[in-house]
Amino acid sequence: MHALQAVGPVSPNPRIDAPRPSDIWACHTAHTDTHLRQCCPVIREDGELDASNAAQLADHVRHCATYCEWLVLDLNDLEFIGTAGFSALQSISAWCADAMIYCTTVPGAAVTRLLGICDAACDLPTTASVADALAGAHGFRKAR
Repeated sequence: MHALQAVGPVSPNPRIDAPRPSDIWACHTAHTDTHLRQCCPVIREDGELDASNAAQLADHVRHCATYCEWLVLDLNDLEFIGTAGFSALQSISAWCADAMIYCTTVPGAAVTRLLGICDAACDLPTTASVADALAGAHGFRKAR
């Protein structure tokens, strides 16, 4: 099993005093870029999200979330997601809700297929696009 590797810093406004997350995580089946857009981390995952890397992605997202009040998980370019990836998304969503962090997922075709099977009640927060997610995050911030 290959672990995700971090390369370079991200510089969001910290919520807590902790080491900064990395811009890029990579493993043999996936690649994650973390970008700040309008002070909101947008974490973009492509490749495959499965049992070999789902926990590392969840750890990376949780670490990034310690620096912000809101974040966007862009899975539009994900080619495959397994049930371990879905469990990681549920874990991320629950952790963010408990920490009062606005978090939404932008699903692509692979994620949408899996959500249709595993999330029939539509419990996982999703948004149609990164632009819509950022607009929603701005609305959330104003409401707080």
